[in-house]
Amino acid sequence: MTTLLTGARLFTGTRILDDHALLLDRARILDLVPADAPRPDATTVKLPPGSLLVPGFIDAQVNGAGGVLFNDRPTAEAVRQIAAAVRRLGTTGILPTFITDDRDKMRQACQAAVAAVAQPGSGVLGLHLEGPFISPQRKGIHAARFIRTPDETDIAELSRLCPQLTANHGRLLLTLAPEQIEDATIARLAAAGIILAAGHTAASAARVRAALTHGIRGFTHLSNAMPPIVNRDPGPVIAALDDGDSWCGIIVDGHHVDPTLLRVMIAAKRPGKLFLVTDAMSPVGTDAERFVLLGQTVLRRDGRLVSEDGVLAGADIDMAQAVRNCVSLLGLPVTEALRMASLYPAEFLGLDHRLGRLAPGFQADLTLLDGDLSVLATWVGGDGQWLG
Repeated sequence: MTTLLTGARLFTGTRILDDHALLLDRARILDLVPADAPRPDATTVKLPPGSLLVPGFIDAQVNGAGGVLFNDRPTAEAVRQIAAAVRRLGTTGILPTFITDDRDKMRQACQAAVAAVAQPGSGVLGLHLEGPFISPQRKGIHAARFIRTPDETDIAELSRLCPQLTANHGRLLLTLAPEQIEDATIARLAAAGIILAAGHTAASAARVRAALTHGIRGFTHLSNAMPPIVNRDPGPVIAALDDGDSWCGIIVDGHHVDPTLLRVMIAAKRPGKLFLVTDAMSPVGTDAERFVLLGQTVLRRDGRLVSEDGVLAGADIDMAQAVRNCVSLLGLPVTEALRMASLYPAEFLGLDHRLGRLAPGFQADLTLLDGDLSVLATWVGGDGQWLG
């Protein structure tokens, strides 16, 4: 079935087009055509005047949403529920994120992600394992009792998991602390096709630079769960900003990283290498005021999620709000904020051949925004869903 989406401006991933319409052939974008060109073969859907149709948002770090926490329910159904909850908030593709936990639960999470990725239209793009191979000194809210270094069983299981995901275009992202793992192990994991990110780390800048040469590709929620910048010991944050090839996820909620520092990061990092993540937890998309994470009560207070002793525990933000914050707090152009939510994460995950742009042949994962950058509708694999 051919569908013509018309009436909105189009953001292609590189520029905004006026007086154009998007032609869909089921799950794929067929073409971008002049809005006044007759298409009698297509079902026409008129979008609200003044709206903006953009590539669907991609979130590589989603712990939970809609009242569901992946660590509590490491099942395919829970993953689908999380994806459905954030879809209502503009995100059309996620990596459900499983943080440091029991080994058997981690295995369950891995198989849940494999099953969810295999389901067309689920919005699940793979799996993010945030730990357990992290620094005890920079664990944040992660449970110290589950932190460990990878053994041969871990390496073998993760290496087998990766092709199970990639068979359905899924990706496996693993956050680890480079100082906790030997270079040879990093190289083996990278060679297996796993996307490696440094995070929850106290590594020196020198150690980070060495790990980058062995397969580290990115950085998880840059500056969070990392030591502060010191003039003679710049640490992982400066090492990440100094590297021209790696990608960095950032949480733009006004709490995790001060906006002044975020503006400096944007100025310092090579263009196109900073992308948005939410680090969302189960309260996102609900009115819940608290939840339990690995036995700890987490409170929802003034836009933050914090444990009873004040440790940040994920974030209370969705991707559309992060985009708006990039504009209002950081002064970025709307087009760059949108790229940080779609094109750049797609490039980091190696999915930019089919996601992150409005272009012929790309998957019809779309988000429709109003003039205030609030979400009006989404399409996943060409299937439209309107809010309200």
